[in-house]
Amino acid sequence: MTPAAPATPPRAVLVARAPARAAGLAARLRDAGLEVVVAPVIERAPADDLAALDAAVRGLARGAYVWAVLTSVNAVDALVDAAARTGTSLAETPARWAAVGPATTRALAAAGVTTDLVPGDDATAAGLVAAFPDPAVTDPETPAVLLPLGDLARPTLDDGLADRGWAPHVVTAYRTVRHALPADVAERARAGGFDVVVVSSGSVAREIAAQAGTGTPVVAIGTPSADAAREAGLRVAAVAAHPTDDALAAAVTTALAADPTATDPTSTKEHP
Repeated sequence: MTPAAPATPPRAVLVARAPARAAGLAARLRDAGLEVVVAPVIERAPADDLAALDAAVRGLARGAYVWAVLTSVNAVDALVDAAARTGTSLAETPARWAAVGPATTRALAAAGVTTDLVPGDDATAAGLVAAFPDPAVTDPETPAVLLPLGDLARPTLDDGLADRGWAPHVVTAYRTVRHALPADVAERARAGGFDVVVVSSGSVAREIAAQAGTGTPVVAIGTPSADAAREAGLRVAAVAAHPTDDALAAAVTTALAADPTATDPTSTKEHP
């Protein structure tokens, strides 16, 4: 009898995200027969100046801002914490709310906030600027917009809204700090033990390059993350069409179906 051929090991994916945030994607990838390792490389830390964030939330409560614009779940969590500290209610503020994408919208809904604006297919700061309305004639002369951002946020949103005639007020909502990969995961990644790595932000991409090397191709959650990955020397195999678990899982499938060595790190063909 001919001996059975050894089973082919499953393709391996490193999801560089906190376990709670990665659960949905990890389940989809495992259902597809992939080996999934979840390990974050960054984490949220409180802003250095909580007084400034608390003052901004009090301003929201008294109607100092026409809009509040949220670009991440972390920013929503920081506002929820600030509202608890100040005894205010985000749900009762008179401001209108904008969210960069579905995850941020869901986080606002969990806080009792109805989102008034979400960009269409371009779930980025630039997409928010493009989708944002011009100030109304009934608005104050320089209508204020609250931008609670991470400490590493680029000025895309601030500058873009200012150019549109708004008065952005940027407040640091949280800090992004390094979270070290487990030694065995980092060693495996540097040895080529993963077929792809999923990166969900520019900060994640930079930390992957620093902690795990640049040899493994990445799947990015969106164009800004892909751009940051390339700047860090990583090879981008695919970009999710939307910042959702389903779209990320589909992008991973696309990346694994292709020959990673044939991916042009400067190409934009994989952009949805």
